[in-house]
Amino acid sequence: MMESLDLVIITGMSGAGKTVAMRSFEDMGYFCIDNMPPSLIPTFWDLVKTSGKVTKVALVIDLRARAFFHEIEEAIRNLDNTTFVTTRILFLEASDQKLVSRYKETRRSHPLAEDGLVMTGIRLERRLLQEIKSRAQKVIDTTDLSPRELREEIMNTFGQEKDHYFQVVVMSFGFKYGLPIDADMVMDVRFLPNPFYVEDLKPLTGLDQPVYDYVMKQPETEIFYQKFLDLLSFCLPGYKKEGKSQVVIAIGCTGGQHRSIALTERVAKALADQGYEVTSYHREEERRRKERRELESTDK
Repeated sequence: MMESLDLVIITGMSGAGKTVAMRSFEDMGYFCIDNMPPSLIPTFWDLVKTSGKVTKVALVIDLRARAFFHEIEEAIRNLDNTTFVTTRILFLEASDQKLVSRYKETRRSHPLAEDGLVMTGIRLERRLLQEIKSRAQKVIDTTDLSPRELREEIMNTFGQEKDHYFQVVVMSFGFKYGLPIDADMVMDVRFLPNPFYVEDLKPLTGLDQPVYDYVMKQPETEIFYQKFLDLLSFCLPGYKKEGKSQVVIAIGCTGGQHRSIALTERVAKALADQGYEVTSYHREEERRRKERRELESTDK
């Protein structure tokens, strides 16, 4: 028997926070599409049913043409008549004053303001959206909500604890090749004894057991590791509470070959043992592999 599909239609006043809402649903594992014409919803849904791989979809339906509203209502009625789809509507609202303020801040024009006045567009939009608003399962007034508070409200209403996807990426890198610009936390381990100066270990990496053992047997390594792990155990729950879906922890040594790789592997394993979704990545190893492939390709 085909699994039922969960469809959330995100709509509401222009400027009320639909972009924040879409990102929140993405973090809960929904397949999200922004500004799909309502007339295409039945066709899209047929493709979803055929694939059988998507069970949660969020569609952001924005106001780009007045005719859309009639199409939205018809598309929702058709979906409501099926047993395959569970449809819920999230309507985002805000006061006239707040919407005007947001439009002024972004210097955007309202899509219905034919005379150029934002308030003209807002008043017309409210009338056109009244029917859809009355059918919404959830109406959120974002007038006094920050983006983070809106996100929390959405997750509390539509999500489950397991839906809050939170990933930790632990990466190694070499300072000589530059800092990783996407890192949330950067730790420098160049103060540790360097296996590069041990002849047998120089050609190896932190993924090789002899190098890993050499790095970990140093007394200062163990002290650092325990203190760093304590720091992460304190910080990561805070990142998650603040709504981040990913945290990148970068550990660097001189060339990104020995010390940083060994510690990245150990830290990643420890965090995975604590229950985090963890990915380890070694930037300079990827760079070296790419260089070798290009060299081999040139030789051929």
